[in-house]
Amino acid sequence: MNTPAQIVARGSLFKGRSRLKILVIRLSSIGDIVLTTPAIRCLKLQLPDIELHFLTRKRFKDVTIANPYIDKFHYFDDNFNATIDEINAEQFDYIIDLHKNLRTFRLYLETDTRTRWLSYRKLSVQKFLLTKLGINLMPGIHISQRCIKALRKLGVKDDGRGLDYFVPKEQEIKIEQDIPVSHQMGYVAIVIGASYYTKKLPVQKLQQLCNAIVYPIVLVGGKEDQAEGNEISKADPVKIYNACGKFSLNESADIVRRAKMIVSHDTGFQYIACAFQKKVLAIWGGTSPKLDVEPYYGSSIPPKHQNFIVPGLSCQPCSNYGTRTCPKKHFKCMQQQDIDAIASAV
Repeated sequence: MNTPAQIVARGSLFKGRSRLKILVIRLSSIGDIVLTTPAIRCLKLQLPDIELHFLTRKRFKDVTIANPYIDKFHYFDDNFNATIDEINAEQFDYIIDLHKNLRTFRLYLETDTRTRWLSYRKLSVQKFLLTKLGINLMPGIHISQRCIKALRKLGVKDDGRGLDYFVPKEQEIKIEQDIPVSHQMGYVAIVIGASYYTKKLPVQKLQQLCNAIVYPIVLVGGKEDQAEGNEISKADPVKIYNACGKFSLNESADIVRRAKMIVSHDTGFQYIACAFQKKVLAIWGGTSPKLDVEPYYGSSIPPKHQNFIVPGLSCQPCSNYGTRTCPKKHFKCMQQQDIDAIASAV
């Protein structure tokens, strides 16, 4: 394995530079950015002399804004030419592409030719075969570990410590003010949102789940989930506190951090909960752990999660990311979820 000094000696491409300058790219979304954090940490701690930059979409800046392993941030705001100019001006030694789509391929084509690029295995063909044909050729290597494997040429290896999430001190909730008195001794957080319809339990199922749980509940989600949260909380306004849309991303993350347990769809807060080493009950609909994206605590840390998947569905998973409607029109992957079993696990 190369030492940092050997890497600098071999890898510095620009005259007069004594340390590696590296850019990591992950443009979106919340969960996917959190899943790259082990690679970011391992880079910074194992190559301590590097200057580490991070590029993401501007609307996701809060996900990493407090990450102490990142020296400088760059934000893409749909002005592609400005991003190209900004990257070229930095004269990076290495760019680590942990997004790997057409946009980052264009970046590859238009950035300084002296910059070396590394990228992870996205496994698009394997995912297509699994979701469209039911043929599972996925390697069984979690996406976070694949991100770290992309760094092997730099001598970086997995430290086994799992995901990171950092809430800025000024964005922590004030529990005496922000959480009802009835919940301040402890609560279960239920993440009711998700980016697509087929990743979410229907409202009536969430109502059934909340009715079956005997502990105080905080519903977590964005403004787009507020109306559904109101419907769910009507079942028991004392037991169920609807926090959807009332807090910022990092404040909501802090609510997750303080919870006794998390019940979550396949969404970013599921991975934020893992970063805080919380017990997670993961509910899967159109997507699946088979895509190597299940809750992740680190290769050296025992799992603290339980997956809930309707057994025997040949159509599951039907998508990498979820879809706006059920392709089969029956939505059995969520309609047939065993709500009593989830409540019992809580």
